[in-house]
Amino acid sequence: MNIPLIDLKAQNKAIGSELMNQIENVMSSTQFIMGPEVKAFEMNFSKYLGVKHAISCGNGTDALVIALEALGIGEGDEVITTPYTFFATGESIAYVGATPVFVDVEADSFNIDVTKIEAAITPRTKAIMPVHLFGNACDMDEIMQIADRNNLYVIEDACQAIGGEYKGRKLGTIGHIACFSFFPTKNLGAAGDGGMIIANDDQIAIICKAIKAHGSGENGQKASNFLNGMTEEIIIDQNEDNTVYNPFKYYNYLIGHNSRLDEIQAAILNVKLKYLDEWNTARIDHAEVYTQTLHPFEQSLKFTLPKVASHVKHVYHMYILRAENKSALIQHLKDNGVSTGVYYPVPLHLQKAFLQLGYKKGDFPVAEYLSERTFAIPMYAELTHSQQMSICEIIKRFRL
Repeated sequence: MNIPLIDLKAQNKAIGSELMNQIENVMSSTQFIMGPEVKAFEMNFSKYLGVKHAISCGNGTDALVIALEALGIGEGDEVITTPYTFFATGESIAYVGATPVFVDVEADSFNIDVTKIEAAITPRTKAIMPVHLFGNACDMDEIMQIADRNNLYVIEDACQAIGGEYKGRKLGTIGHIACFSFFPTKNLGAAGDGGMIIANDDQIAIICKAIKAHGSGENGQKASNFLNGMTEEIIIDQNEDNTVYNPFKYYNYLIGHNSRLDEIQAAILNVKLKYLDEWNTARIDHAEVYTQTLHPFEQSLKFTLPKVASHVKHVYHMYILRAENKSALIQHLKDNGVSTGVYYPVPLHLQKAFLQLGYKKGDFPVAEYLSERTFAIPMYAELTHSQQMSICEIIKRFRL
C-alpha cells in the first residue's frame, strides 16, 4: 500500500479530457498572454467570490507583493502577521521594504492570536496580514475592528483557503484586499504557478493591474493619475490581441513587475473552478471521517485533531495533526506506506533570512510549539473511504 499526501494524478484522471480540450484550444488560438481565458477566469473568479475585481498574476507570492505595493506600503512601514505560515507571507512584506512584525498564534486554530495584535501596533504600522492557514478562517470580525480603530489596511492571505468561509462570507472578501495562490497542490490548483488579487475598491484594482504589467498602458496611466493627483487624458487601449503586438505596452507610467497568469493556466483553472465546491465538500467529508474515527484515540496516542469554530467553513487544504511524538508517528506511517508532510518546521521569526529583525527562540512559544509537533496526513478530494480507513487503522496501531 502506498497512499500519497496529495494525489494530483487522481484529479487529472477524472477531468483529463476536459483539460486537454481547453489546452488544445489555447494552442490553436496562439493567444498565450492575457487572452480570453485569462479574462474569463478573472470574471469567473470574481463572480465566485462575489467581488468587483479579480486581478490575475504570476503566483501567490507576487499577489502579496503587488497588493502591498498597491496600498503604498514600503520602506519604514510595518505589517503585522503570523510567524506560523509559509515563508512568502513574511517575505512579501520584506520584499517591498517594510518590516514584518510577528505576533503569536492560537494553538487550536493555528491562526494569528487576535488578542495580541493591538499590542504590536506602532506609529509605523500600516496593515495587518492574517493568514487563513490550511483553509481555516482567522477571526476576521476582531481583525477588522482592530484595523478600523487604528486606521490600518487588512490584507487577507487566503492562498490556502479558496472556498472557505467566515460567518457565511467567503474568505478573501472581508479585508481591504486579498491574495490567492493556484500552486498545483492547492484546493484550486493550476498545472504550474498562478495567483489572484481581490479588491472591491476601483482605484486599488487599477493600481494592481498596472503594477503587474510594468506599469504600462491604459491601466498604468490611470494608476499614475490616481497616485500623482493628475488628470491627464487617458489613452484607451483598444487592442484585443496582446500576443503578437500591443503598442500601448511601450508607454510606462509606474515601476512594476512582469507577473501575468499564463493563458494555458487560466484555461485549466476555468475548468477546475467548476468543480471547486464539489472538491471542497469532499475534503470536508474526509476531515469528518478522520475526526470521528480518530477522536477516541487522541488522549491515549497523544495527538490532537484539528479544531474548527462553528461559524467557520474550513476547506482543509491540509489535515493537520499535532503530536507529542511527531517523529515516531511519522516514521510509523511511512513504514506502513502512508505519506505525510511537515508544516512548518521553522517559524518565520527563527528563519535565518529574518535574523536582522532580532527575534529569538521563546519569543512566540505557541508558534514554536506547533512547529515542533504538527504534520499533515493525506487529504485530497479523490481520497477513498478505504484509503482513509487504512490510514486510521495504521494510526490506531501506533505505540508510544
